[in-house]
Amino acid sequence: MEIDAIHKALANPVRRQILHCLKDPEAHFSGQEYPLSNGVCAGLIHQHTGLSQSTASAHLAALQSAGLLTCKKVGQWSFFKRNEETIAAFLAHINNGL
Repeated sequence: MEIDAIHKALANPVRRQILHCLKDPEAHFSGQEYPLSNGVCAGLIHQHTGLSQSTASAHLAALQSAGLLTCKKVGQWSFFKRNEETIAAFLAHINNGL
């Protein structure tokens, strides 16, 4: 777990919003055609943020690079999920007083 990379990723409010929405994908992305168990399609995340596709992709890449998201490729589609294991480890690190 790269603590500095996680802090850098979480410094951006859009990235925190993406993580928040992915915590409850049924509430925020219920219109997805594919099962949400695969994760949420990058296109829906892009639409949800209201940002350009390239900007939303850059945010997703930063979250993935920090280990906060996992990505599953299905054909041409990319599906993102929160990496709950890394998030829990980061929160435990914070709660233990840095």
